[in-house]
Amino acid sequence: MGSIDFNQLYREHSQRLHYIAYSYAKDRFIAEDIVQEAFLKAYKKLETVEDSNKLGAWLSAITARTAIDFLRMEKRKNWMLVDPSIMEPMIGRSEASVNLEEEVGLRLFNEEVIQTMGCLSKEFQEVLILKIHYGLKENEIASLLDLKSATVKTRLYRARKQLKHVFAEKESA
Repeated sequence: MGSIDFNQLYREHSQRLHYIAYSYAKDRFIAEDIVQEAFLKAYKKLETVEDSNKLGAWLSAITARTAIDFLRMEKRKNWMLVDPSIMEPMIGRSEASVNLEEEVGLRLFNEEVIQTMGCLSKEFQEVLILKIHYGLKENEIASLLDLKSATVKTRLYRARKQLKHVFAEKESA
């Protein structure tokens, strides 16, 4: 394939890619970030394109996948470690019915979880922070900390169990 002018490529496709990203993110600024990330990915793999007539579709696919990845990552970041018995009453409610008091309560609970994590051992804190805050999978945590995957799973299980125990003690007090 011949040489591609990346600036021309951006001018031709950026508006449509912003539309695609916005359709997933529902936020203009996040959509801009997604499009920038998609163009970075495309730039790195530009030499793999065999048919220049399909560049638009290729860029659209990259943008859609990048938007989905971004939304998954955001969902993991906002995920809270919660005992299912605490969350059951909230399941089934629509987002529109969540009022300010409930939102404040959830944020306070999230802060309490983070503070309570300080009571855990360093090993348990490491795996929980990587899992909850950064959204990493067990195998990613294992490679990052140079541990076996089974060790990470065990530490996560034990850390969650200790957190539940500490919360149970707080509730009974």
